[in-house]
Amino acid sequence: MKTTAHTPRQLGHILRGQRKSQALTQQTAAEIVGLLPKTISKLELATETSTIASLYKLLSALELELELVVQSKSQASSSKEW
Repeated sequence: MKTTAHTPRQLGHILRGQRKSQALTQQTAAEIVGLLPKTISKLELATETSTIASLYKLLSALELELELVVQSKSQASSSKEW
């Protein structure tokens, strides 16, 4: 699966969808990598206030990897959230 997120909200939706597709509760996903369930909730609902370390832990629990691409705004999509 390759999905692109251009905003924190989009990333949160992707994380939640992937967790649910694997039939994992927030509690179970948190236990897999040693996070609190409220941290999983925060990553899914308010990703912009979460830590990168927590994000990588959740990605690990969901068996996902993050490909981070940094490019000039002139090359990026027209997302204007920031």
